[in-house]
Amino acid sequence: MQPEIRWVVNAMPKSEDKNLPIMSIENVEKARAFHQSFPQYSVTPLANLAGMATDLVLGGLFVKDESYRFGLNAFKVLGGSFAMARYIAEETGRDVSEMTYDYLTSDELLKDFGQTTFFTATDGNHGRGVAWAAHRLGQRAVVHMPKGSTKTRFDNIAKEGAEVTIEELNYDDCVRLAAKEATRAEHGVIVQDTAWDGYEKIPSWIMQGYGTMAAETAEQLRQLEVNRPTHVFVQAGVGSLAGSMVGFFTNLFPDDPPRFVVMEAGAGRLSLPGCACWRRESAHRGRRPRDHHGGSRVRRAKHHELGHPAQPRYGIRLLPRLGFR
Repeated sequence: MQPEIRWVVNAMPKSEDKNLPIMSIENVEKARAFHQSFPQYSVTPLANLAGMATDLVLGGLFVKDESYRFGLNAFKVLGGSFAMARYIAEETGRDVSEMTYDYLTSDELLKDFGQTTFFTATDGNHGRGVAWAAHRLGQRAVVHMPKGSTKTRFDNIAKEGAEVTIEELNYDDCVRLAAKEATRAEHGVIVQDTAWDGYEKIPSWIMQGYGTMAAETAEQLRQLEVNRPTHVFVQAGVGSLAGSMVGFFTNLFPDDPPRFVVMEAGAGRLSLPGCACWRRESAHRGRRPRDHHGGSRVRRAKHHELGHPAQPRYGIRLLPRLGFR
């Protein structure tokens, strides 16, 4: 029996995206150069699923395997670490291109910047990435996890040297707690992968950090003589990864971008009803639906489109982790 696939076609009218420059090729190149300066950096594999592509009558099918990223089994560290670099660059009046691993771990940085506490809320991988980066860059991290978080994820964050707690709060309230504590700390800042009104700059930096994964993928495809994918499949999550991938590949192929399919597992169906609800409510009342994170669902999943190609196409699937090797 085939699993049920629920989908919604993106019927939002096309417009000029004023935020597209966030994921410009230049910004992504800076993010990738930053990550390449880490001694732990290596390009993660792009698996060529030739057999499955043949079965599906596709010209090619590829999976970007992020289970190898910095030994953390997830892509999230790309975003949190680059946001830290952008923040430190801004505070010291430097360009982020100067924020190499060697500089960020040097005595010179201690004189120029000192030490900051990076606060965040997480149910796992984002907080672990923030803790990992803070530890290696000589900074502090405070991570709050919502009620029901597993001990394994708690331990993975704690072993990176962060101050970590599991609160009797849901995810939304953990974000609010982290934001409040960051404002009260002498040198504190919140690094969160979700945006809200008045807090958009750091989430945009996190998206740029995710761009490293997209840039690697584009380069790996060219090495396989695939200049342009026709379809990109990406996890929805809170929307930062999806927005990053859409932004990068649209900037890379401005005249003919791929078709984007934003997907989520059945257990995480918030994005799909949010998209459908936005279409209904925008037509009748102009109101944006709210989700359990307290933000607009449409901000978290803008690009839902499903296509059935009549001829062989090339597709990429970007996974945060496969869960096995």
